[in-house]
Amino acid sequence: MASAALGDELSCSICLNLYTEPVSLRCGHNFCRDCIVTALDTLEGSGVYSCPECREDYVERPTLEKNRKLCNIVENFRSTQQKEEKSEILCTYCLNSPVAAVKTCLQCETSMCAEHLAAHNKTVDHVLVEPTSSFSSKKCSIHKKLLEYYCSEDAVCLCVSCCLVGKHKGHEVELLEEALEKEKKKLRDVLKKRTTKREKAEQKIQNLQEHKRKTQDKADDEKKRVTALFEDMKGQLEVQEQRVLSEISKQVEEVSQSLDDLIKQLEIQKDELSRKIGHIEKLCNMTDPITVLQNQESDTDEVLQGQKSDTGGQIVKDSCVHDLDDFMISLVLIKSITDLITNMQLKTNFDIQDTMNLFLDEKTAHNFVALSDDLRTASLSETQKIRPKLPQRFTLYPQVMSMESFSHGRHYWEVEVGDCGLRYVGVCYPSIKREGKESCIACNNKSWSFCITENQYVCVHDSQLQKLNPESPVQRLGIYLDYEGGRLSFYQLSDPIRHLHTFTTTFTEPLHASVYVFDGAWVKLIPPVFFIKP
Repeated sequence: MASAALGDELSCSICLNLYTEPVSLRCGHNFCRDCIVTALDTLEGSGVYSCPECREDYVERPTLEKNRKLCNIVENFRSTQQKEEKSEILCTYCLNSPVAAVKTCLQCETSMCAEHLAAHNKTVDHVLVEPTSSFSSKKCSIHKKLLEYYCSEDAVCLCVSCCLVGKHKGHEVELLEEALEKEKKKLRDVLKKRTTKREKAEQKIQNLQEHKRKTQDKADDEKKRVTALFEDMKGQLEVQEQRVLSEISKQVEEVSQSLDDLIKQLEIQKDELSRKIGHIEKLCNMTDPITVLQNQESDTDEVLQGQKSDTGGQIVKDSCVHDLDDFMISLVLIKSITDLITNMQLKTNFDIQDTMNLFLDEKTAHNFVALSDDLRTASLSETQKIRPKLPQRFTLYPQVMSMESFSHGRHYWEVEVGDCGLRYVGVCYPSIKREGKESCIACNNKSWSFCITENQYVCVHDSQLQKLNPESPVQRLGIYLDYEGGRLSFYQLSDPIRHLHTFTTTFTEPLHASVYVFDGAWVKLIPPVFFIKP
């Protein structure tokens, strides 16, 4: 009896079974999670939710709090009950020789073997179930009568007395079998919907897993490509290094050979001079005037000729002395570096298009926007510029667009920004309005911008802001546009380079680079623009 009473207390008032994952409402009543979710689903759209037990109303769908203590009690009770039910149910009437029961009568609360069941069925027409020793969940806890009806208004099972008296009197009720079929139909509908949702979730999981796998494969391929590229670069660096070193060695060899030849000539000259010096010294030491004077004219002529020869020879030899040609070495070095960069650009699919340099379009510039002579820097002017009225010109905000536009391919350019004021950089369609509030390159669906203020960084499109938190002040930006891919990315060109934000969309018009400057701000476009080969 105590076990039955405890089972009643631990039973859900909706399904009348032991709680499964019990949850509590604000009013304090507990239900199985699936039971109360289904009950609340039936009230969806009615404008009000209510507790199936006390009828307390909720304007919003009530939150379901898991009752952990009750869950533990139910689990302990269920394990105890299961152990008890594991023992064989015996026939109530077979006292001398116990026989296993085949059915249990809920009205009589007796279990019967096949022989006693046959006799029972001849006298009464009661509800029979599989052999069980638990009757509490099958009978009304108030009237102790068999539960035969279901109140859809209160979502509880009732006995015949509950239908006639008590708080359920006058409610619409139906037989349990009919309610069961309706409930099963609802459950099948819910099952179908949830099965569909689960299948969609599984498909999404598979897609994400496939995306993860492809990402990893792509990363592996990129690692291999970068590794191979740097290995190739190392090889090319060694080749170019040897090229420059060979030029130095070649010059050293040429200079050395030239110096060796000059040294050899000077050694010969030195020996000849030594011989002549010895002869002259010998004459100087003689005391015989006849001998000295007879050789004087020839020796004097020879000395004079030697002086002329020596002087002329020395001039020639000085002009033939060469040094290393450091300009030639620098030229070879620069050419080697240029060749290396060109090869790397070809291997990484980057190609500089000199004709794709960005210039700001003076025809679009607001009259308070000052442009540099090279049309690459925009700043806020203290005085209004006198410019002709044109339909392309921005009239409300200090903005300017680029002359060039991008209608296909992948592009990259860089900008420098000042350290004060309000600055927007990004892209916009040529169809953007030129006057009114919607002409701001942050307040419409025709522009995508990165904004820098005094104390924050945001990316903005159609007035929708997303705050960013760079680790250091942003002074130089890299902007990458993949037109067909619908991607616009902003990078902080710091050390290391950091990705700031990426817009993804489908571009439907050509795109122009756009700039907004205010309160002492300036923005500079850095040439050249890269066109990246597909």
